[in-house]
Amino acid sequence: MSENMSERGAVDDVAASLAIADETGAAAPDETTTDAAASAMPRVSGGYVFWLMAASFGASIAMMVPLAYGLALRITELAPGHEEVLGYVTGSAQLVFLILSPMIGIWSDRTRSRLGRRTPFLFLGAVLGVIGALIIGVAPNLLLVGAGWAVAMVGWSTAGAAIQTIQADKLPEEQRGKVSALTGVMTQIAPVIGIGIAYAVSSSTMLVFLVPAIIGTVLLVLFPVFKPEGSSKDLPVDSSVTLKKIVSSYGFSVRRYPAFAWNWLGRFVFFFGLYFNTTFGTFFYAQRLDLPVREVAGVVATIGMLGIVAATAGALAGGFLSDKLKRRRLFVMIAALLFVGGAITEAFAWSLPQLIVGAVLMQMAIAVFATVDQAIVYAILPDRAEAGRYMAVVAFAQKIPSALAPLLAPLIITIGAVGGDKNYTLLYLSGAVLALVGGLIILLKVKAVR
Repeated sequence: MSENMSERGAVDDVAASLAIADETGAAAPDETTTDAAASAMPRVSGGYVFWLMAASFGASIAMMVPLAYGLALRITELAPGHEEVLGYVTGSAQLVFLILSPMIGIWSDRTRSRLGRRTPFLFLGAVLGVIGALIIGVAPNLLLVGAGWAVAMVGWSTAGAAIQTIQADKLPEEQRGKVSALTGVMTQIAPVIGIGIAYAVSSSTMLVFLVPAIIGTVLLVLFPVFKPEGSSKDLPVDSSVTLKKIVSSYGFSVRRYPAFAWNWLGRFVFFFGLYFNTTFGTFFYAQRLDLPVREVAGVVATIGMLGIVAATAGALAGGFLSDKLKRRRLFVMIAALLFVGGAITEAFAWSLPQLIVGAVLMQMAIAVFATVDQAIVYAILPDRAEAGRYMAVVAFAQKIPSALAPLLAPLIITIGAVGGDKNYTLLYLSGAVLALVGGLIILLKVKAVR
């Protein structure tokens, strides 16, 4: 970028790779005032937050246990020694959801039912998730494992997106950091507890997938049972859904919403680094500790339990302090620096104590980042009437890296690999660099929030 290029010009350049410009011609609200209506929203009750936390826990345990352990176990059973298949399976499933998510967001925004706009998608997502888990459990080959995970991925991601959009719909500004912290803690705790449960039933591969799916389904369903969303039948209906509108829903105008665009880019880069350093966690621990893959679940669960304290402290400190100090970007940068420290430690770790230190730092970093940046997203959302659509676009910043990083990581771990040992050092250092760049983008460019 040349020195005399204006910030507007830089944003326009980002548009070419980030999104399709919104050409509806509607007047664009000022990003410094788009959240004014949110300050008038009523505070949600403690009971509502509790069930929101429970639903977040459910979606996370159902999604993350297969990603962190179950799929690696299943692939080892069907194709031992082919670690790279895990990246292809998870990346392909993410691409499927990436294509579908904006359409799901538009469908959610326009759903008019007695249950509301988002609740039907909690139910739909849970059903698809369980079906996918069953397919993986009985699949005789890798192709069906990949198909099953694609179904499950779409399901659990749809349910998780519904929970995120409900928060965008309901939370006033003064509760966003706190509630994001509490739900973020749940998403940190759930995989650790889930992997412990999976390890306890690891003699049955079917149960490794089915038990977390059942737990997730129950908690997702209980949320609207105890805290109904309310009918959406009386909301105005936008019947002007055209092919052009569907296509444009995959992006947004970065010229009109620069803060949203820069945050999207920073989030994208940070999550790219994160997925470099988490996709192959099971195989990484197996190599560094010289353990069979089936026995790694105990190690992962132990490290995760120790990391829960750090993640909880990080999420709560980031959420509550950013609310109190009314500063978000500073905490995003702190998260990036913590992640760098953890990733470098992991990159050069060959003992359990070193791995624990690195994992604890990374879990704390992820918790702080997820909590605070989620609050930033709620503050700069371009149009709350289309929260589902824009939350789907936000999800791109996580879903695209989660699709591409597992596809690129197998190439990185083979660079300079010796014998059967993969080059995880290079992979983790690459993740550290990306996380740092992502944090810097948000710190320096997202000027609409402090």
